[in-house]
Amino acid sequence: MFELLGIPPQALFGQLLLGLINGSFYALLSLGLAVIFGLLNIINFSHGAQYMMGAFVAWMALTWLGIPYWGALIIVPLVVGASGVVIERLMISRLYHLDHLYGLLLTFGLALVIQGLFRNGFGVSGLPYAIPAQLSGGQNLGFMFLPNYRGWVVLASLVVCFGTWFAIERTRLGAYLRAATENPTLVGAFGINVPRMITLTYGFGVALAAFAGVLAAPIYSVNPNMGADLIIVVFAVVVIGGMGSILGAILTGFGLGIVEGLTKVFYPEASSVAIFVIMAIVLLVKPAGLFGRTA
Repeated sequence: MFELLGIPPQALFGQLLLGLINGSFYALLSLGLAVIFGLLNIINFSHGAQYMMGAFVAWMALTWLGIPYWGALIIVPLVVGASGVVIERLMISRLYHLDHLYGLLLTFGLALVIQGLFRNGFGVSGLPYAIPAQLSGGQNLGFMFLPNYRGWVVLASLVVCFGTWFAIERTRLGAYLRAATENPTLVGAFGINVPRMITLTYGFGVALAAFAGVLAAPIYSVNPNMGADLIIVVFAVVVIGGMGSILGAILTGFGLGIVEGLTKVFYPEASSVAIFVIMAIVLLVKPAGLFGRTA
């Protein structure tokens, strides 16, 4: 069938794989944004810079401290998430009772500062990060060649994304988090430290971005602009899925990655704008997003 369209099956499945990989990063990053906005009502424009920090901290951990990839997957989200906790306590906590615009402007400024610091310290050329030996090579599936590391990225993203969704939507802790955003006074009356819970929630959202950065380090060059190149697309994904919708961020992230991959096969000239065209259509038909709730 694909030969009749002049498309080799290897090219089609190769682009689908690239779409799934891009969708994995879209889903992880939009999930972090959805957690922060849905539970804290903060539009975190520094999310791309924190994703970049994750990749850089993984590179520094390997180069300077000899901490391998598997250790970085655990340590880096904790370190970058801790920096998010500090930012939330010192700056963002002062904005919760103000308009969303103030949080956006603050986090946009933070993104510029973080990118500037890393640009001055490491330059703009990419730094290599080797694929771990356990995930080198690939599998010949007959219709395509699947690199082991790419398959691992998709699998790890799926596990983390749906694990986060389950924790927030189906556990008692998630119920406390949702209740704390709607009625913090009532939740506090039950002896729960609401400010600490909010701080840890922001730190967790940042840790998700850092985890995505560690996954991305062996695929893309580690450079200060890697987050800036991605954050606009991720915001489009969040808008399409519905601001604050956890499940919407995950499904839309993976789905739009696949759509982007297919567009590169059938109409390559439109691949860079396909997501934004979809965003415009969704906003016209359903302004709250595919999974968002109307006010």
